[in-house]
Amino acid sequence: MPHRNCFNPAVETAPREHIRSLQLEKLQKQAAWVYDRIPWYRERFLELGVKPEDIRALEDIRHLPFTDKHILRDTYPFGLCAVPLDEVVRLHSSSGTTGKPIVIGYSKRDLDVWSDCVARLVVMAGVTPADRVQMAFGYGMFTGGFGLHYGCEKLGCMMIPAGSGNTERHLMMIEDYQTTVLISTPSYALHICEAGEKMGFDWSAKSLKIGLFGGEPCTPGMKREIESRMRIVCTDNYGLTEINGPGVAGECLSSREHQHIAEDHFLWEVLDPITDRPCPEGVEGELVLTMLDKEAFPMLRYRTHDLTRVTTEPCACGRTHARMSKVRARTDDMLIVRGTNIFPRQVEDVLSGIHGVTPHYRIVLDNETGMDRITVMVELQPESFSDSFEQMNHFKRHIVDRLRHSLMITPVVKLVEPGSIERAIGKSKRVEDLRVKE
Repeated sequence: MPHRNCFNPAVETAPREHIRSLQLEKLQKQAAWVYDRIPWYRERFLELGVKPEDIRALEDIRHLPFTDKHILRDTYPFGLCAVPLDEVVRLHSSSGTTGKPIVIGYSKRDLDVWSDCVARLVVMAGVTPADRVQMAFGYGMFTGGFGLHYGCEKLGCMMIPAGSGNTERHLMMIEDYQTTVLISTPSYALHICEAGEKMGFDWSAKSLKIGLFGGEPCTPGMKREIESRMRIVCTDNYGLTEINGPGVAGECLSSREHQHIAEDHFLWEVLDPITDRPCPEGVEGELVLTMLDKEAFPMLRYRTHDLTRVTTEPCACGRTHARMSKVRARTDDMLIVRGTNIFPRQVEDVLSGIHGVTPHYRIVLDNETGMDRITVMVELQPESFSDSFEQMNHFKRHIVDRLRHSLMITPVVKLVEPGSIERAIGKSKRVEDLRVKE
């Protein structure tokens, strides 16, 4: 049972020296495990002239090979499996919208570890065994639904497996079952909020108190809006299909802009994405993760392409595991417009500081005129509309000026009505690239 607001306090509050010692012990075993059982890894070890016994310190991980999404596709479906297939009790995969999906398998022990990691992160968010948890993720090959379901169940919560879609049904369940925790993407939570308001919901009088969000980044502005309108506490968690799914890191209530990494299961590195050299602690770089005790589909030095920074400074919550800043950009998110590098988070940061706009926006790129053009569709709050053309034009110029200062190029800004930017049940599509490639 949880204690001191931790699911596993002996592990989550262990001294740093103990954590690093445990990580080294597990890393040595994991290196030997993949070398002995996965031909692809053994070949990479031999190419690099390294053997498992060469791992004598955590820093020696730099001698090991990287893994990335392309390798998972090249070895599809079972080329990186380290156990006989009759020991794989579940498969999950990515959507496969850009080719073959990424397939990941789990042994029985892997599922136990996964549930433990998820139980930790939901306790961090304030969830208790007495809570009633409504799932608005789908239950297909996507890791989010099953991962969070079994983690909450392990904690002892009542699970309501509503699944994705059918917003009116979700609202009915919240009302009838007195749901206290909602699991969804942040954009869908806001859609549920807006639909409830149209039906006359007074969210301050409802049972809901916690939102567990994932599947897409939650911008600061969106989090503030959901918390103020739904009267709940919103927390993010971090995970990815290739590395188990949700449960890699979670947000505690003492450090809202960071997420504690489950360091006894995941060894992190933050590397310069150009040179692959380690970044000093607290400096932003690419997050690279090694699974320390995965049996079925282990990953060494998996390049997430997510940009973050990590600190090992003590946290007020009492947990000693390192904290990563929330991922708001990826190395492959970068847009090049007229020779200028742009990240969507720059647009988010600007819009979140402008009163009168919603957290919903869309970036559209085209080159219809022969030159790259960036258009930012900005959704306004109802009170921001005016019958005065002069006032609206002034507001638009203000947004253009703020974006130009951040992006270093001048965008086209289109002001759109509330609700006109589509709310997604799954991940929101923020960027639409319509440029014709020569």
